[in-house]
Amino acid sequence: MKFVQRLFESAHVLIVVMFFVSAVTLVVFAIGELWGAIHPSGDVPIHQRFIAVLECIGLLTISVASLELGQTIFEEEVQRSTPISAPTRVRRFLSRFVVVVVVALSIECLVAVFQFIHDAPEMLPHAATVGLAAAALLAAWGVFVRFNVAAEKLEPEGMADAKQEDDKIAERDQD
Repeated sequence: MKFVQRLFESAHVLIVVMFFVSAVTLVVFAIGELWGAIHPSGDVPIHQRFIAVLECIGLLTISVASLELGQTIFEEEVQRSTPISAPTRVRRFLSRFVVVVVVALSIECLVAVFQFIHDAPEMLPHAATVGLAAAALLAAWGVFVRFNVAAEKLEPEGMADAKQEDDKIAERDQD
């Protein structure tokens, strides 16, 4: 059984590494976009430079989301000894994931609005849909958290265990 557990941990580590490599690759692409936008020798109109900066922001947003998801998976699946089936751990993992997705969608919505307002105003409803999806996800997360207050009260030992484990990991990271 320990072999299977190690196999799953290895798979999680591989996924974390892939998230990291993807994020770094997106940062490199963003640097290329930004360089194209600010390169003084290029004969590029300001509007195209503006679009390149927006693309850079979009790439960086997705990169941050990748890093955050990789970090969440690493911390929750590899570093922690508590199985993910523990209700407190599930709520915590889901909360971290939803926050990353909501922030990424919100920034993407903003970037799309700035881009479409100049190039394709007919696409603004699509950008608004992304914003509405982020808002709906945020509201659903709020409802989820609110309903789980009772669950936190039912299992105070689960929250105490999670906090103790956080302290142990923080101590390990400081060493």
